Amino acid sequence: MILKMKIITLFLMVLGIFSYEPESKLVESKVYSYSTAKVEKTDSGEKRNLINGETTHLENFEIHTTTLLPGKAPHGSQIHADYEEIIFVKEGLLEVTVNEVSKILNPGSVALIMPGDKHGIENIGKSDATYYIIKYKSKQPLSADRGKNAGGSILLEWDNIKFTAHDKGGIRRYFDRKSAMSDRIEMHVTTLNPAIKSHEPHTHKPAEIVIMMEGTTEMEIGDGIYPGQVGDIYFLGSNISHAIRNTGSKSCMYLAFQWE
Repeated sequence: MILKMKIITLFLMVLGIFSYEPESKLVESKVYSYSTAKVEKTDSGEKRNLINGETTHLENFEIHTTTLLPGKAPHGSQIHADYEEIIFVKEGLLEVTVNEVSKILNPGSVALIMPGDKHGIENIGKSDATYYIIKYKSKQPLSADRGKNAGGSILLEWDNIKFTAHDKGGIRRYFDRKSAMSDRIEMHVTTLNPAIKSHEPHTHKPAEIVIMMEGTTEMEIGDGIYPGQVGDIYFLGSNISHAIRNTGSKSCMYLAFQWE
C-alpha cells in the first residue's frame, strides 16, 4: 500500500512538471536602453530586442528595432492574424505597403497595421534604415469590425503631421482612436523646451511608452529617476506615477503611445 502511494505521488509530481505553464513576465516600468541592447546580426542588417512581456491590458507586448541595409527587406509580405503592429521610423527611408497601398516613410513616420492585413517593408534609401516594431495582443478578444470602423490600417507621413506650438514646446498628434485590439490607442510626439518638465508626476489607467527621438531627458517613475537618450524607451505601466524632464540645453523630442 505504501509503495502504491509513493508511485501515485511520483506520477502526480511528474505530471505537474510537464503540465506547468510559466506565467508571462510583466513588463517593468523603467528605461530600456537602445545603445546597450544586444545586437543580433541578420541577412538584411541587424535587430535589437528591447521589450517583451505582459502588461495590464495586453497578453503580450513586444518592441524591437530592425536595421535594414540599402535595398533590403526583412522578409516577404506577411499577415499577423492575432497581433496588431506599429512601425515607427527612426532613421532612413522605408517603403511600407499595407494591402497593396504603398508609401515612402521618413523618420518620424508611422504605420498602424490591423490584424489580418498584409504588409511588407523595404529600405529604398542609399543608407541604412532603422525602425521600431511595436507588436501587441490584447487580453480581450480582438474585434476586426472595431478596427475597421475606426479607420483600419493607416500610413502616416511625418511631414503631414501638424505641429501645434504651446508654452512648453509643442505637439504633433498622430491618432486617438479605437483599434482591433483596444478600445483606445493614442499617439503623439512632444517637443519640450530646455530644462523643464512636461508636467508634474501623475498617473493614468492606460499604460504608455515614450521613445526618445532627440535630446536627453530623465523620467521620474515611482520613486526612481531614469535618464534617457536618443533611441531609448521608457515603459510606464498602468497607474504608475511618472513625469519627464528635458535635461539638455536644447529642445528634446519624444514619441508617446498609450493603450487600454
